[in-house]
Amino acid sequence: QVQVVESGGGLVQPGGSLRLSCAAEGFTLDYYAIGWFRQAPGKEREVVSCIDSSGGNTYYTDSVKGRFTISRDNAKNTGYLQMNSLKPEDTAVYYCAAGLLYCSPADEYDYWGQGTQVTVSS
Repeated sequence: QVQVVESGGGLVQPGGSLRLSCAAEGFTLDYYAIGWFRQAPGKEREVVSCIDSSGGNTYYTDSVKGRFTISRDNAKNTGYLQMNSLKPEDTAVYYCAAGLLYCSPADEYDYWGQGTQVTVSS
């Protein structure tokens, strides 16, 4: 089955850290850009970060700059989102997606994961 699978979500206290993983199954991630998106209850989905196929270019939405780091390990066919200094407003379902274009609109990504819940609360 061709898909991406997220993992690493959970409950964390404010100021804590989590690392999300995005594993590609059934295809080679090397040629694909990766995007991380999130959707909080009652809000629209938003792009959090993206990285091109080589890892040489990255983008972060303003609210996570300096706190989140996107990366990839093509040898492991996996992308990552390291999230530090987490805030309650980071609470959302986080999705990874793989697509051929770097930081493309959400509807242009080819593969989407099922999402992983991140809850930041004391």
